[in-house]
Amino acid sequence: MSERLLTTKPLTSAGMVLGIGMGGFVDGIVFHQILQFHNMLSSRIPTDTLVGAKTNMVWDGLFHALVWIATAAGIVLLWKAVKRPGVLLSGKALFGSTLLGFGLFNLVEGIIDHHILNLHHVYERLGRSIWDYVFLASGVTLILTGWLMIRDARSEAVAHAAAE
Repeated sequence: MSERLLTTKPLTSAGMVLGIGMGGFVDGIVFHQILQFHNMLSSRIPTDTLVGAKTNMVWDGLFHALVWIATAAGIVLLWKAVKRPGVLLSGKALFGSTLLGFGLFNLVEGIIDHHILNLHHVYERLGRSIWDYVFLASGVTLILTGWLMIRDARSEAVAHAAAE
């Protein structure tokens, strides 16, 4: 196959959307449910009453519904990508783009929910703290790691195509 025909764009788009969904699931499952550090609206509606806890639970459920939709959309995009001719099917590109999407989730969700809207914080009892900034830093780190993996996969594909 010609070097010009190989592309990772459909695969990386699918991986990014999957990463956004998976990032949301990790956030919701780990921070909201297992560790119970915060809920979607816990800075606005405290969880120390039954009504507050139930309200936050509903919003957590809506959040999980949205990340489920993102994950399902990522699976559909992945299915379409593997069916397309000329798409480089690279595990490194897929994993890298999933990390990139996960990082985008952390960065965007952290900026909007933790800093702009003040809906919740990573560790609610501390309010805005170093943990909110660590969350943002994790997003940047995941984005950069994913981008480097995608770039490396594309370089490998070009080198392989040139060798043929």
